Amino acid sequence: MQTTVAVHFNGYIEGGASLESSRDKGVPFKFKLGQGEVIKGWDEGVATMKNGERAIFTVPPNLAYGEAGSPPLIPPNTTLVFDVEMLSWSSIRDLTGDGGILKKIMKEGEGWATPRDGDEVLVKYEARIETGMLVSKSEEGAKFHIGDGYLCPALSRAVKTMRKDEKAELAVKLSYGFIEKGNLAPDIESNIPPYSNLTIQLELVSWRSVTDVTGDKKVLKKIVKAGEGFDRPTEGSHVKVTYVGKLEDGTVFDRKGTNGEPFEFITLEEQVNEGLDRAIMTMKKGEHATVTVDAKYLHGHDISGMLPANSMLHYEVELLDFIKEKPFWKMDTHEKLEASERKKLDGNVLFKAGKFWRASKKYEKAAKYIEFDHAFTDEEMCLAKSLRLSCYLNNAACKLKSGEFLEASRLCTKVYFPQIN
Repeated sequence: MQTTVAVHFNGYIEGGASLESSRDKGVPFKFKLGQGEVIKGWDEGVATMKNGERAIFTVPPNLAYGEAGSPPLIPPNTTLVFDVEMLSWSSIRDLTGDGGILKKIMKEGEGWATPRDGDEVLVKYEARIETGMLVSKSEEGAKFHIGDGYLCPALSRAVKTMRKDEKAELAVKLSYGFIEKGNLAPDIESNIPPYSNLTIQLELVSWRSVTDVTGDKKVLKKIVKAGEGFDRPTEGSHVKVTYVGKLEDGTVFDRKGTNGEPFEFITLEEQVNEGLDRAIMTMKKGEHATVTVDAKYLHGHDISGMLPANSMLHYEVELLDFIKEKPFWKMDTHEKLEASERKKLDGNVLFKAGKFWRASKKYEKAAKYIEFDHAFTDEEMCLAKSLRLSCYLNNAACKLKSGEFLEASRLCTKVYFPQIN
């Protein structure tokens, strides 16, 4: 990263004559930090300054002109004094490592967080080719998901390095610009050369974090308001929510709970559709989110039979509160065995229904209840071992059905070589 600074300064020999002054000339002095364009004392001292700061630097000979001096003005072994005012600075960052996208910050953003792949961002931008011709502009703001290829590849690469309200200038080489007409935004002039270097003025107005809940982009959660703390519901948690379900045309088809009387259910007990269930398990207490659920994850719930293929449902959800089920370490041995058997049977029902992800979670939980068996009697230990191995094999079958072959192999290894974890 290169940082260019603009300063005003007056220079003096300590206890002696005045040297050069940018203030007298009326023109700020500009240089690149850390590039050896100024004496070492300046490189080190100015790097500690903030915009608008004014400071006095006393620079010893070894950080100035040393034993040689700089005749005729500066004698050997001279200590120098500088009155420096930081007017502005800008950093140039090579985002691709090959000079393909150079980013210069024009206005610092807020906070520390930056968007990630898949997040929905709102930006304002102005793109010009080398001739200065304006080819695309969005004064009102353009909204897109990072990685969708909006406008040109450079936009997604750059916005992931930006903070809220940050403004930057991008110098974009043709390999990251308008490579072909197919990836141009709709408002771009059709007569511009397809291979053009670009300059883009870019502002990140805001963004919303988007979570790919199921890993296949069929259930997406967008945070509207962040929740509290770090904890989230797990399988078997008692949750309290409010939500509104809408069709793609905005028609409300379902509405559950209010702040005064929330809708309550147990996670992964098929009391709501799988997509919404799994999305709620990624939320924190007090979080507001919008969730889109593909028909693939409805499995007979809501109005799945009335929906055309590839359609989506849209939910506005608030997680008001949740209580996790009793942890296994608080159970006695009898409770652990009962809970394990119950979860295993639940998993069997789900497996027969073809709901392999849910079944896998049941088998994992069933095995976990009896994983630590040091308090069991001999009889309980034999029963626990039989249950545990059965859960491993059943879970391996789930993983095979889901195409997770490495996980299936790992579970089978735990059955035949139980000492290996």
